[in-house]
Amino acid sequence: MPYYSDELIEEVRSANDIVDVISGYVRLQKKGSSYAGLCPFHNEKTGSFHVSQNKQLYHCFGCGVGGNVFTFLMEYENYSFKEAVEALADRAGINLPKQEISEQAKRESDYRSKLFEVNREAGRYYYMLLRSSHGTHALDYFRKRELTDETMKKFGLGYSDKYSDDLYRYLKSKGYGDKLLADSGLITIDEKRGAHDKFWNRAMFPIMNVHNKIIGFGGRVMGEGEPKYLNSPETQIFEKSRNLYGLNLARQSRRPQMLLCEGYMDVIALHQAGFDNAVASLGTAFTSGHAGLLRRYTKEVYLTFDSDGAGIKAALRAIPILKEAGITAKVINMKPYKDPDEFIKGMGADAYQDRIDQAENSFMFEIRILEQNYNMDDPQGKTAFYNEAARKLLEFSEEIERNNYIEAVAAKYQVGFENLRRLVDRVSTQTGMVKRPQSLRSGIQKKENRKEDGVKKSQKLLLTWLSEEPSLYPVIRAYITPEDFSDKICRLAAEELFAQLEEGKVNLAQIPGHFEDMEEQREIVSAFHETIMEVKTPKERGQALKDTILKLKEKHIQMLSANQDPDGIQERFQQMLQEKKMVEALRKKEFTLELPE
Repeated sequence: MPYYSDELIEEVRSANDIVDVISGYVRLQKKGSSYAGLCPFHNEKTGSFHVSQNKQLYHCFGCGVGGNVFTFLMEYENYSFKEAVEALADRAGINLPKQEISEQAKRESDYRSKLFEVNREAGRYYYMLLRSSHGTHALDYFRKRELTDETMKKFGLGYSDKYSDDLYRYLKSKGYGDKLLADSGLITIDEKRGAHDKFWNRAMFPIMNVHNKIIGFGGRVMGEGEPKYLNSPETQIFEKSRNLYGLNLARQSRRPQMLLCEGYMDVIALHQAGFDNAVASLGTAFTSGHAGLLRRYTKEVYLTFDSDGAGIKAALRAIPILKEAGITAKVINMKPYKDPDEFIKGMGADAYQDRIDQAENSFMFEIRILEQNYNMDDPQGKTAFYNEAARKLLEFSEEIERNNYIEAVAAKYQVGFENLRRLVDRVSTQTGMVKRPQSLRSGIQKKENRKEDGVKKSQKLLLTWLSEEPSLYPVIRAYITPEDFSDKICRLAAEELFAQLEEGKVNLAQIPGHFEDMEEQREIVSAFHETIMEVKTPKERGQALKDTILKLKEKHIQMLSANQDPDGIQERFQQMLQEKKMVEALRKKEFTLELPE
């Protein structure tokens, strides 16, 4: 429940334009009346994430997430509602009063703090163990990796003891309960083994969020054992796709770019060598969530992945994700060494800086790797390569940019600019260009591959239409009330919207806040984001609106007829007769609605 008055919450919300806020996390481009980009909550190649400045709402047509500016911070930053309000108030320079909160609300608010506290306590314990007689072999391991005491302290490196319940017994002695310890991801509790540590006999790497709070750990096994590297499971405070190792330090760097590595030791070695802008993903593939996080701090990322086949594949996966996020990517050549850690030890920081200065354009890297799939000594193989390169060049939608890359590829492979440009044009003609969806305007559009019930879709369409054009309310109100919405969520959305329209002031961003359940909030937002299509004439537009109203009325009549409850049967019968007459009159009526500007 909110801890501040509705008026103050609305003041904070209205002071933070949703497009401005989300633009700090997601690269948005103007698309018709809204903004679109890649969804930060799931992996996708085509942007289905939309932000409406008029509605002050966001909605993903791919995974279904949606809400207002508070919801976004709660989803993305894993904030509580109170934390989201406070963060946005601070952003807008609004002073919030200190308030007493209920015991239940305080317990809910404190639980996340307890999880941070448990992780901090574990981090201190691991840190102490590394420097005790128990951690000698782990300390030797770090020193063999040429880490200084200062670096080990900076990254809070530690050791988990060889006893499988060591941390559990320590944390229990500090008064923490089993449920909290299990929820922290540090302790596993099961019937067979009882309580045991997630990490034991491992060199420990604390993982911190951008606010320097420990949210999880990585551990490297000492001696034999599998897996070699182990990470904390995801918890209420730890999401792998929304955090990067070392970002709490790298975000303070004065260097203009970020160095993206594959492992913890690479990050640590680079920081120790003076490259304080190095980060790594947390034992998972690089995602659009990671790219969105990086975009908050830089516009340029240098990939410094392993030089082996797996590292090359990882780079090829990361490049398009970075590009879609609006980040320029370059690739650093690690050869003859495998990774940055080995390179720094073998050739030193100055040589690594030279490699940064000589980093390869990411597209030219992709072309070079593509070339390896073809026999360039064979005319047929060479021709096949040029055709595939032409297809890749078509990824550039802007003609000037495409021509610049055609020129670069032509120069590198000595094929002549005009020859390659003609090949690109020919491939474009043969394969066809991808057609972009047209700008949306009011009307009905049948969306392919949508399994949703047709009546529910009509209800959502009417709500979307009404939210975008409140001036249609007098026309719609003559036939439709919230009772006509058979779908529960649509009916709730209609009740809120109709109430606002009656008062003459539409504020869609307020509506999700009336529902505590996050899933209900998403469905409410979805109800205001049905896909609508372009119509050509006022008459077609009027017919589309009439058809939509008729669908809702006919469904409501069916529901009245199917209701066999003896209570109120006479009233329902009279209502059904009235609505049937309304429908017959509506069928004969012709709407002509002017197209919106």
